[in-house]
Amino acid sequence: MRALALNCTLSPSPAASSTEVLNGQVLDALATWGVTGEQVRVVDHDVRPGVKTDMGDGDEWPALRRKVLEADILVFGTPTWMGHMSSVAQRVLERLDAELSETDEEGRQILAGKVAVTVVLGNEDGAHGITADLYQALVDVGFSVPSQGGVYWNGEAMQTVDYKDLEQTPEKVASTTATLARNAAHLARVLIESPYPPPA
Repeated sequence: MRALALNCTLSPSPAASSTEVLNGQVLDALATWGVTGEQVRVVDHDVRPGVKTDMGDGDEWPALRRKVLEADILVFGTPTWMGHMSSVAQRVLERLDAELSETDEEGRQILAGKVAVTVVLGNEDGAHGITADLYQALVDVGFSVPSQGGVYWNGEAMQTVDYKDLEQTPEKVASTTATLARNAAHLARVLIESPYPPPA
């Protein structure tokens, strides 16, 4: 099985990214269940605004979309800005909206049978709200979210310590990440072995 981690930080490479760190920890946890994967920093690509699978010349979303379609598990990571997901994360959701009209050869939604989990970081409140928004959007376009399919970390409000600056991973984050990976790998295997039924 394969996983794709989308990092929706606002910081282009090679800047340090807390989202990259926790996304990487999720990928490492998935690897213990036989899942290989890669991480992509979306802001490094010219993803045009719009709600089509391809917005024309220069749009780099189609290449990222192929990676999404090739993956069994999507790890969707975003920082928190002003209490909300990043603008990059919102753009990815808007581009995924095009998948509502895409179906497989049996008439199923093209993303049905794929699993999505969420990663949210920040130094302010908002993780629960962002997770709920991501769950709704990802399920709407066809993904399945496993039990306890989200992990987050919030630092102290109005402080400067980021997740990437921590000397060690907090135990609660580590245990939640392990549970997320276990449940995501299980659900992905179930959906591969027993896909959703096609429309009648």
